Amino acid sequence: MRVDGVPDSLLPRLSEFIAEQTGLHFPPERRPDLHRGLTAAAAEFGFTNSVACADWLLSTPLTRPQLHTLASHLTVGETYFFRERKTFDALTNHILPELIRRRRGREQRLRLWSTACSTGEEPYSLAILVQQLLPDWRDWRVTILATDINAHSLRKAVAGVYGEWSFRDSAPEFKERYFARTPDGRFTIAPEIRNRVSFAHMNLAQDCFPALATDTNAMDVIFCRNVLIYFTPSHARKLVENLHHALLEESWLAVSPSECSQALFSRFVAVNFPGCILYRKCNIKEPRPSSRASVPTPVVADAYAPENVRAAVAPADFAAATDPRAAAESLYEQGRYAETAGTLLASFAQEAAQTAPPSSQATQGPGTFSLLARAMANQGQLADALVWSERWIAADKIDSAARYLHAMILQEMGEREAARRSLQRAVYLRPDFALAHFALGNLARAELRSTEANKHYANALHLLRRCPPDELLPESDGMTAGRLAEITATVLTLPDRPLPSQEVSSNGRRER
Repeated sequence: MRVDGVPDSLLPRLSEFIAEQTGLHFPPERRPDLHRGLTAAAAEFGFTNSVACADWLLSTPLTRPQLHTLASHLTVGETYFFRERKTFDALTNHILPELIRRRRGREQRLRLWSTACSTGEEPYSLAILVQQLLPDWRDWRVTILATDINAHSLRKAVAGVYGEWSFRDSAPEFKERYFARTPDGRFTIAPEIRNRVSFAHMNLAQDCFPALATDTNAMDVIFCRNVLIYFTPSHARKLVENLHHALLEESWLAVSPSECSQALFSRFVAVNFPGCILYRKCNIKEPRPSSRASVPTPVVADAYAPENVRAAVAPADFAAATDPRAAAESLYEQGRYAETAGTLLASFAQEAAQTAPPSSQATQGPGTFSLLARAMANQGQLADALVWSERWIAADKIDSAARYLHAMILQEMGEREAARRSLQRAVYLRPDFALAHFALGNLARAELRSTEANKHYANALHLLRRCPPDELLPESDGMTAGRLAEITATVLTLPDRPLPSQEVSSNGRRER
């Protein structure tokens, strides 16, 4: 079989190259998808045909932006509002009401993530659903993060303008309530809904998460639908592991029906809802019999189940560890945040009681306080995380990293002005702190101050371009200077969001 003139002998090499570079999987039965994507990528790369593009791909080292461009054309971005409605029904009738009931009157916060948002219909559906279930939603800290690898799709998502095809599973009154008709007959989403969603560029196969820097931690609900079908088995397992780490305990992962797999989601509990299966992160050592689903024969289980799928690592006896700090760092890297904090706090208690031998004492210093703050934040324990970040600042008042972490926690708590002051202090202490400049840009953008945001982004980009592209950025949880530069450049291309004065009323008319 030839793909637009590409010789059969070249196709296996091309598929292998794409898998190695992007994590995307193109077995023989998906060669038509490879054809479509390669044709689109060839045009953007300036080639007149796929053959020349394929030869170039196999002979030229690609930059990260070029790899992301390639990957964006090899995935399908087709979607619509409330796609796979049974999943949204489960959210409406079971999952979100339970979360709201648990949080109301306490820490009133919800965090949802659409990992492959395409042109925005999915995250906007989530925002509308949250608003319907929360009449007092303005009294809550609601985060709806939407990410995608395709910068063009992200620009369309931020614009929030849709044709009739995006509403093919929606009642007519849905458009009337949440959209206004444009002169060309399309529909633009109400700014009040649009401004509830934060959009960001992300490569799920290569970017590091969860991370405070990208706001991808401590999630209540993650949608990762029609993503895993594109990945190689090894990349799919790694992605699911990262998603597991990004979720709080008792939180939820939604995938498409064709992606359900007992092997791939072995660290989750599968829960049956009418017409769909969702996965819940909880203690798999003590599953709830009433919650475990009778999962049908998985469509993709064989692909994700090599002879030995790595099981969850059983907790070790860290009480006898000779280096609690090293043990805690190892646990943190595995995403075992509760055990990370428990290990360090138990060591502190032993030190206070003077029962630990000197060789096993954890130094109560900046590094330990930083680790505790991050572990607490990744469990959603923001008040405790804030305390430990303040302990870090007290221990080292001129450490810009402490101010940055303090700001990230404050921002997650909804304390934007305090977060801004802490970030400004971080930049004062270290003017070349690119990640802090980027975070200041995100704060300004969230408050619809585009000119200020672009200034901060430009500062970050200037600093990042002075660094080697592969240089790891401090406090970024593994992000490189080149990757943050690419993200920043993409953000600068996104359209400005409308001001609240331009909101659409429930009858579809503009209000001022």
